[in-house]
Amino acid sequence: MVYCACMNGELSVQELKIVITARDDGKAVRQIALRTLSMSYAQFKRAKFRGVLLLDGEPVHADRRVKTGQTLVIRVPDAPAEPVAPFAIPLTVAYEDEDILIIDKPAPLPSVPSAKQAGMTLKNAVYAYLGAPEGFHYRPVNRLDRGTSGLMVVAKHAHAQQYLQRRLHSDDFIREYLAVCDGIPSDTRGVIDAPIVREDGAGIRRAVSAQGRPARTDYRAERIGNGRSLVRLRLFTGRTHQIRVHMQSIGCPVTGDFLYGTEHPLLERRFALHSTFLQLTTPHEKTIRLTSPPPDVFERLLSNQP
Repeated sequence: MVYCACMNGELSVQELKIVITARDDGKAVRQIALRTLSMSYAQFKRAKFRGVLLLDGEPVHADRRVKTGQTLVIRVPDAPAEPVAPFAIPLTVAYEDEDILIIDKPAPLPSVPSAKQAGMTLKNAVYAYLGAPEGFHYRPVNRLDRGTSGLMVVAKHAHAQQYLQRRLHSDDFIREYLAVCDGIPSDTRGVIDAPIVREDGAGIRRAVSAQGRPARTDYRAERIGNGRSLVRLRLFTGRTHQIRVHMQSIGCPVTGDFLYGTEHPLLERRFALHSTFLQLTTPHEKTIRLTSPPPDVFERLLSNQP
């Protein structure tokens, strides 16, 4: 079993502990770290040169071979933290343990700061929620656009972030969204398998193009109303604006999407896209399933309510 912990209650040093099983017998410490523990090369490099590698309590080199029943401990110092201002806003935390926070993000709220967004972001809110700890690092696992609401995962330490990001788009990390879209898909269910590229000269706009990176989205229209469709979507890749670009490419842009469709007066500085379901396996091998109902405005868009 793998354990992840912050030593002495601090965020500056993380400890990983594993009891070697027959599956890993004879492997080098380096292999255990990078493959079994899913550490990144940067993490392992910090552990090797600035941290501690212990096998049954004794310091060892990265190429040391391990045996069944031995205990390997890896202590990883964090990279230097960047300053961040705490902004205390009400946060809906759908799940929390020693490894992760799962937040039901409101919209409009940016997930991360950017050159154009230097004010309130989820980063500032998470920092405040955790009590403005020293050595704070903001580690989003999946990111939601400013105008998208719903479930989003933030890791509490580097190993949890690396562990989960390696499992994105697999059965160990399933994400589903609900969107109200303008128009009705010609096929009520299908897969959009269309590469996405940054548009020439565009700062943030993306487009479907054969020269783009592979992108795949499963969709299913669950309801039709008021000339719109309520669509459930699952991502198999994670391209920027993937759902928004893919739905526009089949003639059904997300309602209120100022970039790929048309703004809507009921949607103030957001669009009708919501992260509604998450299923993931945590670093402690616990399976989490969470749902978040879409905002009430979705019903109004489908039923033409004022």
